[in-house]
Amino acid sequence: MTKTTLRTRVLLGTVAAAALGAGTFGAVTANAAGPAAVAAADATQSRNTTQSTHLTADAAVRAAQAALDAAQDANHKVTVAVVDRNGNTVVTLRGDGAGPQSYESAVRKAYTAVSWNAPTSELAGRLAQAPHLKDIPNTLFLAGGAPVTAKDAPIAGIGVAGAPSGDLDEKFAQAGVAALAR
Repeated sequence: MTKTTLRTRVLLGTVAAAALGAGTFGAVTANAAGPAAVAAADATQSRNTTQSTHLTADAAVRAAQAALDAAQDANHKVTVAVVDRNGNTVVTLRGDGAGPQSYESAVRKAYTAVSWNAPTSELAGRLAQAPHLKDIPNTLFLAGGAPVTAKDAPIAGIGVAGAPSGDLDEKFAQAGVAALAR
């Protein structure tokens, strides 16, 4: 059996205490990256992200069909387009006999309505004060587009083109919006 000197015992004790302290510090550091750090990361993400409401494909089809049915009931040949909040086309329905120009016009009216969250007939009136608006790509400032909103925010646009007047186009677009409220 060997005898340890006081100096050896103090040195071994210091090393043991340092090892124990390092282990404890490591555990505390690991725990700091636990729930509190995750909560902090979640808080950062919520400040930098947002959630939005979107119209489902089924709802878009239902709205487009309601608009097309309203036009057909009035004996008008139109095309109906529904775009999402970002202006992407979700659905288009071209009625029997609708003119070839009606497709693009319907899409552009829907895009314009969702972009400004206003009926395109209202927006057409703004051109007198700001004629440069017509230069914005993919827009069409003619009556026939209606926004779809949720909590006062635009989530889609419905555009109709091909009836003899923009007022009729817009009436049919509003029939599509109304179908979503049922």
